[in-house]
Amino acid sequence: MYLHKKKKTPTYKLITNVNVWDGTSDKLVKADVLIENNLIKEVSSGIKAPKGATVIDGGGRTLMPGLIDAHWHTLLSSITLEEGQSEEADYLHARAIVGAEKTLLRGFTTVRDVGGPVFGIKKAIDEGLLEGPRIFPSGALISQTSGHGDFGHVWDGPRAFGAGPPRFEQLGISRVADGVDEVLAATRYNLKQGATQIKVMAGGGVSSLYDQLYVNEYTAEELKAIVDAASDWGTYVTVHIYNEEGIARALNAGVKGIEHGHLMSEESAKLMAEKGAWLCIQPFYKDIPGAETLDPGRYAKFMQVVDGFDRTMKLVKKYNLNMAYGTDLLFSPKTNGQQGDLFARFKNYYNDVEILRMATSNNATYFELSGPGHPYKEGPLGVIKQGAYADILLVDGDPLKDVSILGEDGKNIPMVMKDDKIYKNTL
Repeated sequence: MYLHKKKKTPTYKLITNVNVWDGTSDKLVKADVLIENNLIKEVSSGIKAPKGATVIDGGGRTLMPGLIDAHWHTLLSSITLEEGQSEEADYLHARAIVGAEKTLLRGFTTVRDVGGPVFGIKKAIDEGLLEGPRIFPSGALISQTSGHGDFGHVWDGPRAFGAGPPRFEQLGISRVADGVDEVLAATRYNLKQGATQIKVMAGGGVSSLYDQLYVNEYTAEELKAIVDAASDWGTYVTVHIYNEEGIARALNAGVKGIEHGHLMSEESAKLMAEKGAWLCIQPFYKDIPGAETLDPGRYAKFMQVVDGFDRTMKLVKKYNLNMAYGTDLLFSPKTNGQQGDLFARFKNYYNDVEILRMATSNNATYFELSGPGHPYKEGPLGVIKQGAYADILLVDGDPLKDVSILGEDGKNIPMVMKDDKIYKNTL
């Protein structure tokens, strides 16, 4: 006996009187957009509204795909470092839930979470229990002892010496693993929980306690083991790294993504181009909100990163590297509203359309590296075309001429739709 699912009665929304940017082209096209259930059914002029359709007059605004952030931390962007080390887990998750909703309302309908406990929040969002963006989760940051993901105190010794897990490991924010056996277990555990990609700390960082930016973390053998374990699940590894030696080591181990990379050399850029890897760099600048909270040691590291940005971007352009847009705002919740403001910081290197592609169709292409574990398979993300997910923004003004209008905490985005549901409407 075969059981047949009852066919769902289609629902329709028709958005009219808009100028459509499809996520890839160089211009706006005046058209209507018809949505059936949660997918775009048609993009053309003069679409007749199906019976019972909800019709939305866009008022001549720009219609574009929802924004995508390739380097986001749902939990860590919603708390301070001190709160993470002292507050109850349920309080921290409550903060993350509120932060996820704010992320969506400022126009980011998809994020790649590159470190932290987010599997439950993602599931609740996907089930409609909570409001927030689509999430590609990495799970706990994988770090060596003393690495960028080791937030334990100096007296928190390695487990090999009989110590228990420090606070951030208890919360699932990071996982300290040393040696091939431990990194294999850490990778496989994240995959077991539902990671769509693996995030590894391969070098020193600004916010970390013990390492400088020149420090390389994880041996080639350890990195190769992580890459092999991820590849067995059909997905990829991305690494936190700034310096040139660490970038080369990671790429030669099979890593597909470089997070940051501000201290790369010309040889690093050549190798990235050869490998077809992706770079997700942040346009940090000395007076960026939140920098004032850093202690002198961390601020000195931060300024190294700031000083390296222009040099790295010139290499990016010279070798035409694959670029993703990711913001990496963390430990300073009051600054999260600038998530879209960072677009304008790329204007010295890209035109407005190129920047928009980075944060829509380019990021969506990058996320396809998750392979069979890609969680959103009904249609493409980051584009406005037939069959794509109905993740849609209406924007006051033309972001193709001035991408900065997508900043200011979503001030100029009166409508946010994700998966056909309207979460923000101030038309």
